[in-house]
Amino acid sequence: MKIVSELKEIKELCKSLKKQEKTIALVPTMGFLHAGHISLIKKAREKANIVIVSRFVNPTQFAPNEDLDAYPNDRERDHKATSEAGTDILFEPLATAMYNENHGAWVEVPELGKLLCGQTRPIHFRGVCTVVTKLFNLIQPDFAVFGKKDFQQLAIIRRMVRDLNMNVEIIAGDIIREDDGLAMSSRNAYLTKEERSLAPFIRKGLLLLAEKAKNGEHNANSLYVIFSQFIQEHIPQARIDYVKMIDKDELTELENLKDCAVVAVAVYLGKARLIDNILIESK
Repeated sequence: MKIVSELKEIKELCKSLKKQEKTIALVPTMGFLHAGHISLIKKAREKANIVIVSRFVNPTQFAPNEDLDAYPNDRERDHKATSEAGTDILFEPLATAMYNENHGAWVEVPELGKLLCGQTRPIHFRGVCTVVTKLFNLIQPDFAVFGKKDFQQLAIIRRMVRDLNMNVEIIAGDIIREDDGLAMSSRNAYLTKEERSLAPFIRKGLLLLAEKAKNGEHNANSLYVIFSQFIQEHIPQARIDYVKMIDKDELTELENLKDCAVVAVAVYLGKARLIDNILIESK
């Protein structure tokens, strides 16, 4: 595995690979890799000749009161994991290289970015879209792989690629879970032992909603009440940021379930803000 940090070097390297008619798949990450990231790398390997993983904690998607400085980091562990997963190139630039001192250009999908997580993290998706665009410009991948756990992010990146006619295919990777159902996330490291034992109830609450929907409960507000009561009963110290039933493409909130929809949730538990989602069907 080749490790690259300079922007000029990654550009020249990828340009050379393109001349050799190699296909490139990119897996953007912020590091502190877990099995979910590894599954994305393996999916990328199925699609392309060359797999590039970026490891970059993007400062522009964090508000001043968020966890940029505390975000978990283990460079040596990440290098080992990416290499063992079959990564060809690991790209880990410095923030000072990615963003000039007077940086002033931004990319965003404001209509989708202001929903769900965007209500409490208003600059987040602008930062995500900008850094992903930068990575696409530098690497020129044929494919880019993103996980379904970050469902809103996936929808926004797809819309950005469509609207800006970017020459890259977005591939979605399934949510990878712990044995007890908790969606894998780098931020799970923030959980105390007790909080970690309670966190799987978020997934159980979503499964309860899927069961209720199949049994005829199609009203969104009723489903929200069911989820809220379930969380209050099983994780009383948790605070729900949002629970929404949304159209899987437009992310617009639905009042009633017709055929299928996504229920997306964000829950604060201790220092962690945990997100998850589930596809529910009316029958």
